[in-house]
Amino acid sequence: MGFLDALLGRSKPVRPDLDQLFALPSAAVTLQAAAGLLPTGEGSVCFASVEGGAFDRIQDELAELLDGPVEFTEDGLGYTWLRVRHAPDDVAGLVNDLHAVNTSLEEGGFGPHLLCSLIAFRDPREARSVALVYLYKRGTFYPFAPRPGQARKRDNTLELEVRSALGDDLRVEPDLSRWFPVWDAPGLA
Repeated sequence: MGFLDALLGRSKPVRPDLDQLFALPSAAVTLQAAAGLLPTGEGSVCFASVEGGAFDRIQDELAELLDGPVEFTEDGLGYTWLRVRHAPDDVAGLVNDLHAVNTSLEEGGFGPHLLCSLIAFRDPREARSVALVYLYKRGTFYPFAPRPGQARKRDNTLELEVRSALGDDLRVEPDLSRWFPVWDAPGLA
């Protein structure tokens, strides 16, 4: 970052640190102890859709590479979601697969198209769900909790509770305006 950038208030973008994903298994233990949230075994990666043969080949390679079943879907905004499923107690395996997807897309030249990755959790006593969302371009996490039974409403109290519980486990996004809703995220509902 140069002098002119500092003077004009521009900042250098944070370089994505995919290794942050490996902190999720310990965060899962923290969420279970602090909030009664259990991993569902489902996670996903969201990226801007890309056309072309190179991208089709990477999708085929990803399906072969991953341990569990893989599902590609498109949301209402035109983003592609790759959904991965594991046993609920295999958070480490799920994280490995999500890391492999992100790394493969990045190495294939599709890094600028990556948006986020998430892992879903559920509170079986109260039928609440929350996702820990990793913002690829920010290198931070945030919780997203839709209200059960209420269309397009968030459970802000649960989100803040999760943020508080995870303060030492994950690099949580400090700017709440960047806690974007991911309503159509596969595996969250």
